[in-house]
Amino acid sequence: MNKNIKLAVAGAVLALSASAANAGIVIPAGDWTLDINGNVNAFVNYTKHDNLKGTTFTGGSASANQPLVKNGDKSIGINTGLLPAWLGFTGTTRQNDVDVSFNISMQPNVSDNSAMGDQKTPLFRTAYLTFGDKSWGSVKLGKDLGIFAGDAILNDMTLLGVGAGAGVSGAATTLGGIGYGYIYPGWKAQASYTTPNFNGFQATVGITNPNSEQFGCSSDASSCSKQDRFGLEGKASYSFAQDNFSGKVWVSGASYEVTPTNTASTGSTYTISAGDIGATINSNGFGLTGYYYAGSGIGNRFLGENGVSSGTNKRDGDGGYIQLTYALPTKTKVGVAYGVNNLDLAANEAVNAAVVDSKERYTVGLYHPLTKHLNLVAEYNNQQDEGHNGGKIESTTYSGGAILFF
Repeated sequence: MNKNIKLAVAGAVLALSASAANAGIVIPAGDWTLDINGNVNAFVNYTKHDNLKGTTFTGGSASANQPLVKNGDKSIGINTGLLPAWLGFTGTTRQNDVDVSFNISMQPNVSDNSAMGDQKTPLFRTAYLTFGDKSWGSVKLGKDLGIFAGDAILNDMTLLGVGAGAGVSGAATTLGGIGYGYIYPGWKAQASYTTPNFNGFQATVGITNPNSEQFGCSSDASSCSKQDRFGLEGKASYSFAQDNFSGKVWVSGASYEVTPTNTASTGSTYTISAGDIGATINSNGFGLTGYYYAGSGIGNRFLGENGVSSGTNKRDGDGGYIQLTYALPTKTKVGVAYGVNNLDLAANEAVNAAVVDSKERYTVGLYHPLTKHLNLVAEYNNQQDEGHNGGKIESTTYSGGAILFF
């Protein structure tokens, strides 16, 4: 099965039965073993938007603060959830005492508001190769999930649901806990090394592609930021299991050097730095996950987004989430979660600047394995954004749907 899908299911197993991981269409092909794998998911969403209270501000994600296709204070949509629909092709072999693999995938979605219904370009999030051996570790070259904050999203129970950001019909995917408990790790071209597994301990270090789009730059932008070197990301984790008790503890970090290209700040640079820590524990049907991150210039949703006020005046940010799940005798898992992202003002900003201060999310979810591969999902999500200027925005989404792994 596609490594990312396996990780996604393993992380989201807090919300579903582990049987979902037993999927994939395996085809022997000479020296290779090919695996066709993926998922299809769709959710019916109804979102209620409260009116903006106070003055508008930038950096919020609650749907009342974004352009919407909506009827008054309500919006509806049939959307892909946080985990995009996925079609992956993986090949593995062992040659000359080296394990070799490749992965290529695409991620279409079910949401499209165009007249013809076919103008949404599929996403292509993975294309990488790996080689290594359990005795000395493995090397990865290509595009895959970012190292920093990757475990945060993989342990989010809304990975197999919707989470935040379901207010806009036609969006490629929803946000889950992105911007409401963690920073989006993104999908990055990378060269990374992962150590062997030392009795549960493992570490990964890597460089990532200097993607200017990540920091607010587009082809026609007159003011944006460029990276001056490769990004540096790394993580270390320890996994454990004994009897009915299992869990994982991890830390990760990232560093990016950025130069704004607008006239006022040409030649000036700043460094985005971030770190996190998380843990998840499972015992006798209960699952508990806690996560915290902090950084400078980090932003509050995508790495670096809203990370500076102007030039190189950085804003500090932090946040995290806590999540509790319990498997009922029916195998249905009930989950509750709270997440928050905070963004401090830069030294040159007024205390009442029209910039987001905090973004909070409350989630209640039901996740039921109807079959070995098909899971039914129902969620309640509440988003609350507040600005340093006192402005407040709130939206509430009710979602129901299903996700099928193969």
